[in-house]
Amino acid sequence: MFASETRKRRITGLKSSRWQWHLDEIFVKINGERYYLWRAVDHEGEVLESFVTKTRDRQAALKFIRKSMKRYGRPEVIVTDRLRSYGAALKEIGAPDRQDTGRWMDNRAENSHLPFRRRERVMLRFRRIRSLQKFASVHASVHNHFNLERDLYSRQNYKLNRAAALAEWRGLCAA
Repeated sequence: MFASETRKRRITGLKSSRWQWHLDEIFVKINGERYYLWRAVDHEGEVLESFVTKTRDRQAALKFIRKSMKRYGRPEVIVTDRLRSYGAALKEIGAPDRQDTGRWMDNRAENSHLPFRRRERVMLRFRRIRSLQKFASVHASVHNHFNLERDLYSRQNYKLNRAAALAEWRGLCAA
């Protein structure tokens, strides 16, 4: 009974919520050098953008945010960790009031790294920046397509949605 009430509240919250982005970056080693994979995730958990840089400074954050905004428009709220590069970049864009930081607020973005890390381990890491960038963007789109929130659907609806996603995927691959 309690779980069903929580689920209902969560679903209505997602439907009525403002458009939020969760931004985060992770370290990725390529041939012993450290690179940064910046990721933008929306409030529903879909990965919007992935971007690889050598540095983790204001310029890299600014380039990533501008690239994301050009493609997806401006979000109402941008949830980040406390990395100061985000604040500096948003200040330059003219949207410092849209940033929201806090403990555990960025968990949506942190959890979106897990499927990527799992796949990265299977692939035995990356050899070039270009292959990392290509893999990150393709992996995000495939994961978004097949990642149905299992806990929100009944088994019958989940199977129907999964079959529809698979049929669409096969149609895209055949074309």
